[in-house]
Amino acid sequence: MAEAKQKILIVEDDLDVADMLNAYFRAQGYEVFTVNYGEDGIRSCQASQPDIIILDIRLPDIDGYEVARRLRDNRRTADIPIIFLTEKRDRSERLQGLELGADDYITKPFDVQELRLRLRNALRRADQDTLTNPVTGLPDGKLVNERVSECLDKLNWMMIIVSLENLDFFRESYGFVASDDVLRAVSLMIHNARKEIGSQDDFLGHLGPTDFVLITGPERAANLQERIRSRLQQSLDYFYPIKDREQSSYRTKRLVFKMGILQAGDKEYASLDELKLALLRKKQ
Repeated sequence: MAEAKQKILIVEDDLDVADMLNAYFRAQGYEVFTVNYGEDGIRSCQASQPDIIILDIRLPDIDGYEVARRLRDNRRTADIPIIFLTEKRDRSERLQGLELGADDYITKPFDVQELRLRLRNALRRADQDTLTNPVTGLPDGKLVNERVSECLDKLNWMMIIVSLENLDFFRESYGFVASDDVLRAVSLMIHNARKEIGSQDDFLGHLGPTDFVLITGPERAANLQERIRSRLQQSLDYFYPIKDREQSSYRTKRLVFKMGILQAGDKEYASLDELKLALLRKKQ
């Protein structure tokens, strides 16, 4: 499975600089988004959830400090690394940026190779800190990969995948707060099912932003799957206002879930990616 590209958001009003950085970092293998205004940078950050932001301080509408302040005040964007890019060299300006939680600060004219190394180091630091999902608090990233990888050498396990579909459409209609509430509620229902009929050795985490994986034993898997299915079937409609449940458009792109089970012995998996892909294909 091809590894997803890391995403960079560049907020820079100098079109020549923005185009140069866009071309340079795309050539380095990153996915790049470029905007020229601070307000656009905030909206783009919330929509695309970049892995890192290169943020100019001098912008046509609001300055980079205000952009950083608002991103840090939003739980969804609070932990995204920020590298300030500016012509200002005054120590007080630098301290102001660092007080807002900037991860680094580089002045123009800059060496693009130095910027690349600073960006790489900031991404590495952020990657080491990303062990839980910021919305649900469940294990994510490396922690999940470690537990799934352990199954490659074991013979007595089952994995249940639970995938929440169409959350993006729900978010467009009702906003980030409501969609986060849905994700937390779904995670809590799965967690409670594990707590009630599972084992303390069972593991629950995020396989993806809206994909959950529950690693359990063969003797518990069927009951767990049925308990989770029953609770989700009873609950998803209630996240919508009553007036919207009566609209025909509600039935299209509505919140639904898919589930599947993968068990040891189905086949031998040569790698973590192969095992994760097989689990994702079980969703139905």
